[in-house]
Amino acid sequence: MLPAFYQSCNEMIVKWEKLVSQEGSSELDVWPHLSSLTSDAISRTAFGSSYEEGKKIFQLQDELAQLIMQVLQSIYIPGLRFLPTKRNKRMKEVERQIRASLKGVIDKRLNAMKDGKAANDDLLGILLESNLSESKGLDGDVGMSMDDVIEECKLFYFAGQETTSVLLAWTMVLLSQYPDWQARAREEVLSVFGNNEPNFDSLNHLKIVTMILYEVLRLYPPVLSLVRTIHKETKLGNLTLPAGVQVVLPTALVHHDPELWGDDVKEFKPERFGEGISKATRNQVSFFPFAWGSRICIGQNFALIEAKMAMAMMLKRFWFELSPSYAHAPFPVITLRAQHGVHVILHKL
Repeated sequence: MLPAFYQSCNEMIVKWEKLVSQEGSSELDVWPHLSSLTSDAISRTAFGSSYEEGKKIFQLQDELAQLIMQVLQSIYIPGLRFLPTKRNKRMKEVERQIRASLKGVIDKRLNAMKDGKAANDDLLGILLESNLSESKGLDGDVGMSMDDVIEECKLFYFAGQETTSVLLAWTMVLLSQYPDWQARAREEVLSVFGNNEPNFDSLNHLKIVTMILYEVLRLYPPVLSLVRTIHKETKLGNLTLPAGVQVVLPTALVHHDPELWGDDVKEFKPERFGEGISKATRNQVSFFPFAWGSRICIGQNFALIEAKMAMAMMLKRFWFELSPSYAHAPFPVITLRAQHGVHVILHKL
């Protein structure tokens, strides 16, 4: 997947270089650029399509996420979701358009598979192979229905794109606020890569960049909380939880708990991860931006490698600082976004 990551990152970097080429610096809101970058990357790696083909799906899912947040933050009135209000009708229409767009991408791939013109080495190919196995009765009940395929595509589109762009956005904010760490990260990138392009082995040698990403995930976890359902009676310390209970895991609160992290919990200190996650957490499950255990996010390595690639390419070509127009306002829209964007001043190196 690295060539696809590199291509997506390089296209963004080229755009930025054009913006700063004349005067050597430029002010811009990098959030739309980072969102486009991760959208493009997930399309190339998971669906084999360009960002342009999936753009409508991304825009619709973003709108649906904001509508859902409006519902969650409004007063609960029993039965309101069944009434034909303007918001309810728009949510249904958006959902219909998302399914129709995904169905179009899937039908295009199915036709290519029938003609022997499509490789099945990406996520969509694997999902469709499972779907075809079920329709032919090859694997009993193991295969996926077409509805399953569509739902998995929706989740992968949103989760694979949104969380990584949020991580990159907050990383740029914090490295702008802490230029010494930005300089240390850049020095490491230049030392590891030199004039060469990033590769898998070299990305895994970025210790300082990894420490920074972990600390950003601690301070600004993209997903603020997780919900898990208990399927059998479970004992947690002195608590006995019956089957069927839902447990909310408040990621952000745990990541900011001074009893777990110390009195400097609110400070940006990547060095706390200098000897790895286990040492930083004292072997407690107090750091879980990608969840934990058997239900840990399947895209964790995907997201971290993509983030390392993007940061390495940015740091090699630019140094950046926050613009005076930047307003710090973390805001939950399913994930933890910067409400007013991420306005920075890019300087070409």
